[in-house]
Amino acid sequence: MERYDPQALEIKWQSSWEKEGSFKVTEDKRKKYYLLEMFPYPSGKIHMGHVRNYAIGDVVARYKRMMGFNVLHPMGWDAFGMPAENAAIENNTHPAKWTYENIDYMRSQLQRMGFSYDWDRELATCRAEYYCWEQLVFLRMFKKGLAYKKKTYVNWCELCQTVLANEQVVDGCCWRHPDQEVALKEMDSWFLKITDYAKELLDYCDRLPGWPEKVLTMQRNWIGESHGATIRFPIVDVDHVIEVFTTRQDTVFGATFLCFAPEHPLVKELTKGMDEEKEVAEFVERTLKVDTFMRTADFTAKEGVFTGRYCLNPMTGEEMPIYVANFVLYEYGTGAIMAVPTHDQRDFEFAKKYGLSLKIVIKPVDKELTEEEMTEAYVDEGILVNSGPFNGMQNMEALERIADYLESKGMGHKAVNFRLKDWGISRQRYWGAPIPVIYCPKCCGVPVPEDQLPVVLPLDLDLKEGGRSPLPYEAAFYETECPRCSGPARRETDTMDTFVESSW
Repeated sequence: MERYDPQALEIKWQSSWEKEGSFKVTEDKRKKYYLLEMFPYPSGKIHMGHVRNYAIGDVVARYKRMMGFNVLHPMGWDAFGMPAENAAIENNTHPAKWTYENIDYMRSQLQRMGFSYDWDRELATCRAEYYCWEQLVFLRMFKKGLAYKKKTYVNWCELCQTVLANEQVVDGCCWRHPDQEVALKEMDSWFLKITDYAKELLDYCDRLPGWPEKVLTMQRNWIGESHGATIRFPIVDVDHVIEVFTTRQDTVFGATFLCFAPEHPLVKELTKGMDEEKEVAEFVERTLKVDTFMRTADFTAKEGVFTGRYCLNPMTGEEMPIYVANFVLYEYGTGAIMAVPTHDQRDFEFAKKYGLSLKIVIKPVDKELTEEEMTEAYVDEGILVNSGPFNGMQNMEALERIADYLESKGMGHKAVNFRLKDWGISRQRYWGAPIPVIYCPKCCGVPVPEDQLPVVLPLDLDLKEGGRSPLPYEAAFYETECPRCSGPARRETDTMDTFVESSW
């Protein structure tokens, strides 16, 4: 038997496929089949992970062709993002040059492997003919109120010099720099309102055939549906109400203090002019330097500071001191919690540390509890006590009744909360799709007219020191005309998160 010579045989047939256009797709009467593997990031060279993924896809494509399908099997490059910038900095070159050179080399590797792609349909997400559609999607979402800008605390990586989405923070560190702790920073950012689709996303987890249960469970937990109640706590001597989401409205009679997340906007407002203002500000600044993972970890000491303010427990009318606490997260619920130290261990430890009052509202069926003898919170089910008209009820059975009561008295309402938060897509980096918004002194934020798309990323700019984006400093880019009043205006200089390119 003649020995197999891959260099000769493979090149022969690959040249034949290319000459005959064997994998080029045109419209015909055959049944259509579309096959797309994930686009590779043009990092420089194909590795074995690419080989495995694309070989599997190619087997499917070839099988479907043999079964008579008209198979569309394209290839593209997920080419925007920080890795290209960081690599360009390390190699003293431009991100575009680095990216396109890598694309050329990796394309030759994929072609040499003989994959059955229709290369006439190749695309790269860093090309204007691709991201113009991404900008169009943004504009359509903006017009429907699904894209918006607000001042908020965001995850900031000092090494990347940009904002990170929650999903890009791993154990408190940047997903690209595992040794770089992420800090919270207040700034204006653009968000996509994915929370409007939280319930739909959750429901579709049960309609995905063939997905591993482990993956579906992770997805459900990421969306994180919780049923409970939103309760209104009036602030003493201030015409304002603090809303708190809780899944444990059965314990509301035992709430003895309230805690804000350090980044809650009401913290500054309520402490302004108070004797405690300086101490609170210092605590907030110190706490926000610690990432959320460390703040909420079991081993982290629970710390807080009194704001000088009180609110009223709507069920008892008793005054409750308002604290700022390091373990409360603004991104969960409303960013404020009612603390029930007798029935939550974290609240119990906090109350003991700061000398706050305890009030038992759930007791075991077979014995009594006293606040003086408690060494830890009672967290099991039991019978309601010190709970007004709900005394004697099983606490879990009282959840619905108490929520109804709160609603009937205007003290709150039933609520569903999701762990999923709106997606922050603003990035203060250069190598990304420009956000198509114009700022006018008269008209405020104005969307770029669709017939003026794309807003092209200029390729003749160099990165600033430390990898900072040159866009805010390049007048030729940011100086423009307002589409509404024709007055002088300024373009948005943030770019979109690289994952936006692969999400539509």
